[in-house]
Amino acid sequence: MAELNHECGVAAIYHLSGRGRSPICTDDGPRQISRLLPRMLLDIQNRGQLAAGMSTFDPDRPGLIKTLRDVGTVTEVFRLNHRAKADSLMQSLAGRAAIGHVRYATCGQDDRNYAQPFERRHIHKRKWFSFCFNGQLANYTLLKQRLLADGDHHLTLDTDTEIILHEFGRILSATNGRLDWIEVLRQAASGFDGAYSLALLTGEGEMIVARDPLGIKPMCYIHEGPLFAAASESVALLNLGFEADQIKSLPPGHAILIDPEHGFRIEQFAAPQEPKHCFFEWVYFANVASTLDDRSVYLSRTNLGRELASAERNFGRVPLDDPDTIIVPVPDTSKAAADSMAYELSIPCREGLIRNRYAGRTFIEGGRARKAKAAAKYTPLREV
Repeated sequence: MAELNHECGVAAIYHLSGRGRSPICTDDGPRQISRLLPRMLLDIQNRGQLAAGMSTFDPDRPGLIKTLRDVGTVTEVFRLNHRAKADSLMQSLAGRAAIGHVRYATCGQDDRNYAQPFERRHIHKRKWFSFCFNGQLANYTLLKQRLLADGDHHLTLDTDTEIILHEFGRILSATNGRLDWIEVLRQAASGFDGAYSLALLTGEGEMIVARDPLGIKPMCYIHEGPLFAAASESVALLNLGFEADQIKSLPPGHAILIDPEHGFRIEQFAAPQEPKHCFFEWVYFANVASTLDDRSVYLSRTNLGRELASAERNFGRVPLDDPDTIIVPVPDTSKAAADSMAYELSIPCREGLIRNRYAGRTFIEGGRARKAKAAAKYTPLREV
């Protein structure tokens, strides 16, 4: 399955009209708040470098929702190293609302078709939507079999993201009258078993940001005056210019709905369960400058270093008073833990592995490519 195991990053931004102008706006104004989204995606590039994309909303253009997605890093997809081309892209995608995604998958196609957001066009504005998804549905196979059981349906990709797309569409099509989007999410999520966070944008200008009831996938947000922004990690919001105390974690099982007329609303769509956390977020995946569920990733890794020091003392396997005993972090995610461990044990912490900073994240690569890239990424400093 293309995305059975994966981490991705999700970001969203919205500037409501008729409510003043946020100081976060660029010189291009609220109608082009979408220009800030590539920067947000760049800040969560650590969560995926296989593909990137964004969808924007503008009520005054024929294509209410416009989507750009492709294989490559954020810099490559949005041509950030070429000012004129980047500006042209941002002009064509200009909108007062935008959602975006960076993709990573341990297996599957390095194919533009798997890049997100996924857009579903429809003649009814409310049924025209684009969405992006970070997570994994454990019951993906069951959902797929149920969808294909009658022989009338067809899936073009082997991914749970497409399943969710069709599930949203099915609920909208089966409903007479106007169904609130949080109710759509509530009905769809009742059949989901897994971990996820998502952002969705409709042809009516509604935006939905949601987090799974187990709280496995991170999601944080800021709502300040006319501006709303959300991202998988807080660093994307900090670098927009917000203070740490302004950023909130979305509670598990809750969704935020931004409506052009009624503004901001947060509501529970699924009963929260005992919180579960992905330990890999804390030790590796998340940006060290981020805060997850009101806890600093850096301080958490520092505390893990203290625990390692305590464990090392208890094991007694390494002579701690030997001048040749050193601690070497495998950069960069373990450095906070290594520094803390070294401090607790009064042992030098040395850079014994030098990382090629242009090699990217090797964990994100699959199969032989990962091994080859890792070999090129780290150079042992033999003197150390």
